[in-house]
Amino acid sequence: MPIHDWSRVPSRLFHDFHQSWSIRIKDALNAGRLPDGVEALVEQRAGPKESDVLAIEVRPGRHPGEEPDGGVATLPPPATRIVRRTTRAMDASRANRIVVTHHLGRIIAVIEIVSPGNKDSRAALRDLVEKTVDCLRRGIHVLIVDLFPPTARDPFGIHKVIWDEIVEEDFAFPEGKDRILVSYKTGDERAAYIEPVAVGDPLPDMPLFLTGDFHVMVPLEPTYQATWEASPKALRLAVETGIMPGSEAE
Repeated sequence: MPIHDWSRVPSRLFHDFHQSWSIRIKDALNAGRLPDGVEALVEQRAGPKESDVLAIEVRPGRHPGEEPDGGVATLPPPATRIVRRTTRAMDASRANRIVVTHHLGRIIAVIEIVSPGNKDSRAALRDLVEKTVDCLRRGIHVLIVDLFPPTARDPFGIHKVIWDEIVEEDFAFPEGKDRILVSYKTGDERAAYIEPVAVGDPLPDMPLFLTGDFHVMVPLEPTYQATWEASPKALRLAVETGIMPGSEAE
C-alpha cells in the first residue's frame, strides 16, 4: 500500500493512526520475529509525546541472537539506499536528558514513529533529537520512521539533524524522495541505514538492531496496511482527499 500524505490533515488524525500502528508493529515483532528472551512493548507516556515501540531484553545474562554454545549469530549488513558510519566518540554532556527504564528488563532498541508534534517547534524537535542521541549514547539502537516532509527546522530531514549531533556530514534527499526511514546502530562504531521514501511508495522493511551484529527486520508495510484498513472510513477519506468531514471542498 502506498504511503499516504498525512501532512494534508490535522495531526490528531495521525495520532490515532500512530497509536494503532505502534501496537501492530509490536505484535508483529512478538509473533516470532524477535529472538528468545527479547520482547517488544509499547511505551505509554502522558502529554504530547507519542508512544514508542521498545524491544526489551527480559532474560539477563544472554544477548539477542546468542547461540546455545555462547556464540552470537551475525547477519549480513542490511541493504538500504544510503549507509553512513562513524567511530567518532559521542559527547555525553546531555546524557541525563532521558531515563529509559522498565521493570521487565534492559531496553536495547526503540522504534520512534515521528509525529507532527515532534517537529512543530524548535523545542519539540530538539527534544526528539536529544532523546534519540541519548539513546545511542546509552547503547540503545533506534529506528526512526518519519512520514512527514522536512520543515524549516529540519530542511534536510530528521536524519541530518540527528546525525549532525554525532558527526556533521552533508546529506540531501534523492530527487522525488522527501520522507525518511533510518535505523541507527550504536556501539564502538555507529552506523545509519537510511531509506528515503516518498508519498505513494510502499514502505520497505527496515532493520532494528538488537546488538551490533544482530538485527531483525521490522515489517512496516504489512503493519501500515493493516492499520489503514482497520481505520475509520471517515479518517481514510480525509487523508485521501485532504478534506475533513463537514468541510466544503473549495
